Amino acid sequence: MGTMIITRLILTNWRNFKSADIRLRDRVYVLGPNASGKSNLLDVFRFLRDIAKPEGGGLQKAVADRGGISKIRCLHARNKPTDVRIEIELSDNADAVEPRWRYILAFNSDGKVGQRPMVVTEQVYDGSRRVIDRPNDPDRGDRLRLTQTALENVQENRDFRAIADVLMSVQYLHLVPQLLKFGDQIGGNRLEDDPFGQGFLERVARTPEKTRTSRLTRIQQALKGAIPQFDEIRFAKDEVTGRPHLEMRYAHHRPNAGWQREDQFSDGTLRLLALLWSLMDGSGPLLLEEPELSLNDAIVKQIPLLLKRARGNSKDGRQIIISTHSEAITSNPGIDGRSVIILEPQKEGTAVRPISDEERESLEDGFTVAEVVLPKTRPATVEQLVMPWR
Repeated sequence: MGTMIITRLILTNWRNFKSADIRLRDRVYVLGPNASGKSNLLDVFRFLRDIAKPEGGGLQKAVADRGGISKIRCLHARNKPTDVRIEIELSDNADAVEPRWRYILAFNSDGKVGQRPMVVTEQVYDGSRRVIDRPNDPDRGDRLRLTQTALENVQENRDFRAIADVLMSVQYLHLVPQLLKFGDQIGGNRLEDDPFGQGFLERVARTPEKTRTSRLTRIQQALKGAIPQFDEIRFAKDEVTGRPHLEMRYAHHRPNAGWQREDQFSDGTLRLLALLWSLMDGSGPLLLEEPELSLNDAIVKQIPLLLKRARGNSKDGRQIIISTHSEAITSNPGIDGRSVIILEPQKEGTAVRPISDEERESLEDGFTVAEVVLPKTRPATVEQLVMPWR
């Protein structure tokens, strides 16, 4: 059996989304204008991961880390119920007729001064068989139990741990090159799960040597086609401090020209390194937010191909969800129109839709997503965005 993927996401009162019903495939391209909710949509998967991960924290910490229920609940949730509700379906493949699993979580505040999150509904379905249905009799006998989900409780999630395993394996990376280059000077605390890549080199260092060498060899092959004069990449540790580094050497008229370390890499090179590494590091859903930043358009255009090659012919390839408004990415003719979802800001929050029949026909006629769909995600008044001289 291959790695399961999340094939459907249904939201009620989540951030920008008053309601949304989204079909997902093994590749997902989330398109939309600025402030339409692309980051908020990706955060749903991080939120579920934060509940499910074994280190603890669960629902209470996941909500607190996002500023409380008032920051999570959609501003347009004026009418009852105002519960925040998330439903996911998981299947062995995107074309499955019926889901393998279904998980539903609705929560709200307890109405007291602390505004503590409380489970309103939690259900789990194994096929058509209901495994969990809360609140149940134990919950009604002890309402404190409703401050925790069954998903986060290893004793209670035994019969549906497959769901927890997928959610715990969600990865997010939005590498900020300056945090990696100048980490020593910046200092400060690193965010949990290191979403901005400050600990990327430590992550490489923790990888078993044989695996690390294999991955760097594959990255080296990819970089030779992307970076002019690039010759070789290697992992090294500082002889004095023991800190890990990545070093690169370029073709030079002197055969023993020096190696460069990551603080000398371009921002685009660092982001490309992190992207290539992430594609090989893990098996669960991978969230990529605007991977085009700092990269040359010629390289960006190849990102869909990189994702396809990362999956190869294996049925065990990971699910990858990308947010973007890059013309270069979406101009790649290999993008399956079924993988595209479009965010459209409206008066009552953001609507989510797949491509239309008309758009699908245009793609089948040879047009690209950049030509057919991307123009519709641009603000109608973007031409008015001009600073006055006086």
